Amino acid sequence: MPVSQKTLVLKVPRELHRALRERLAAGQFEFRNVPHAAFSAKGDGVVATLYESGKLVVQGSDPELFVARWTDLEGPLAAPAKAAPSGLARLHLDEPLVGSDETGKGDYFGPLVVAAVRMEPPQAKEMAEWNVAESKVITDERALRLAALLRDRVVHAIERVDPVEYNQMYPRYKGLNPMLADLHAKAIGKVAKKGDRVLVDQFANARVMQTAVRGLDIRLEQAHRAEANPIVAAASVLARAEFLLALRELSEKAGIVLHKGAGAPVDAIGVQLARERGGIDGLADFAKLHFKNTQKIRARLG
Repeated sequence: MPVSQKTLVLKVPRELHRALRERLAAGQFEFRNVPHAAFSAKGDGVVATLYESGKLVVQGSDPELFVARWTDLEGPLAAPAKAAPSGLARLHLDEPLVGSDETGKGDYFGPLVVAAVRMEPPQAKEMAEWNVAESKVITDERALRLAALLRDRVVHAIERVDPVEYNQMYPRYKGLNPMLADLHAKAIGKVAKKGDRVLVDQFANARVMQTAVRGLDIRLEQAHRAEANPIVAAASVLARAEFLLALRELSEKAGIVLHKGAGAPVDAIGVQLARERGGIDGLADFAKLHFKNTQKIRARLG
């Protein structure tokens, strides 16, 4: 039975034409001349033709995957990802591997999110070819697109702690790292099988994570910059996308756009939100109250 073909049409700003061609030239694409087109490239299961008008026509069995892998059309085309450290790049791509990563721990507004992903070797090798970069080095829009594709293709679990629950949980711990380790362990426990290797980006003393997974029959490995591994990078993207979606939901609830991070713009929004909601307690639904931002906002409220 023939594979169904789909067509996707997008607009590419003229200033990005050259960057897109250079990115595809770095891959396994065959170029050909097409009338009125800047180029036409065949490969990765599609034919992608960029017309001089800026219209990009992608035809193939999965044009959405091509767009997610090779373009970043909502923002500037990202530069090709830097080569991963060789040890992590090759780490355990010959056996099942679980990777986990988190986001939101440095953001005053929004949840804390941990995602874990499990892949068999063929999936892991495919993911390495996807050019999935950790969520910190791609745009929000690309993270959301990649996450939509990943959810349908990989075994994963997401632990999301929204601000209300976060503010209740945090005082029970001796700091953020033990709480974060428990969330990693919970997500890992939902996808890992007996004896699996598990790679986690090291965020604290190694003993913190070792203690959290003590009841799991896994082989834990921790490494700095573990997001260089494609499986951990996939977990990073899923976590970031979940955070972004949650932040949008909270922004709608607040009636104001809640910013990422913990800088001065965040403080200004916090002051406005607190005034509208009767004081600092009104921030509990939206913010992690133990951050120093809360003290700054309280001082500005007078």
